[in-house]
Amino acid sequence: MEDTPNQLRGKKVEIPEPIRRSDGAGATDPGPRDIMRDLENPDMLVPPVTDSGLLPNMKFSFSDTHMQLNQGGWSREITVRDFPIATTLAGVDMRLTPGGVRELHWHQQAEWAYMLWGSARVTSVDQNGRNFIADVGPGDLWYFPAGIPHSIQGLEEGCEFLLVFDDGSFSDLNTLSISDWFAHTPKEVLSANFGVPEHAFDAIPSGQVYIYQGSIPGSLESQAVQSPYGTVPQSFTHKLLAQT
Repeated sequence: MEDTPNQLRGKKVEIPEPIRRSDGAGATDPGPRDIMRDLENPDMLVPPVTDSGLLPNMKFSFSDTHMQLNQGGWSREITVRDFPIATTLAGVDMRLTPGGVRELHWHQQAEWAYMLWGSARVTSVDQNGRNFIADVGPGDLWYFPAGIPHSIQGLEEGCEFLLVFDDGSFSDLNTLSISDWFAHTPKEVLSANFGVPEHAFDAIPSGQVYIYQGSIPGSLESQAVQSPYGTVPQSFTHKLLAQT
């Protein structure tokens, strides 16, 4: 239930009214309303005289979006479907539990990220077979170019981070995940590729897993994978708050 104007007045909150002080245009709003939202948008409640009302909405709250809940974490996204003016950007807010994994996946859009809270481990492999692994914490960034496979895992306390993609029509629920790829690839092909018997794939998921609960990984050194092609020449992560 929203607070009523009388309840908010008891809390000594100044109730905004759609009245322009410069010329007295408008009137009070005594009916049902979202006062907290009006407080967040003063120039929409009382627009300047120069505002013809044609400017699209310039912000959209993650609190108004659908939450995708999984074992191991959650995510919520804002795309051009929610926020029509954002044709060149889409955003995802994601939380992973300790050990929670956003499985290995790749997409046509580039991905930029800002760590909000906690710590995570990101892993990747580029188009030349060179691998990458790094731990990130609050204020750190990562960037994966389009088409680069990558995964994210929450460490001891879990994590929350913001993802930004360079296409407003992007959806994080519509990426190519390794579990989905396995599910749609014949087992004889998987067997030949990995050099193991076909029955090794009897228990693989039937579709995309997306986020799942795993175990907290060991140290970076213990998780490093040796590749004959080496590691990526430039880091995919950057410690922004460590800059002068």
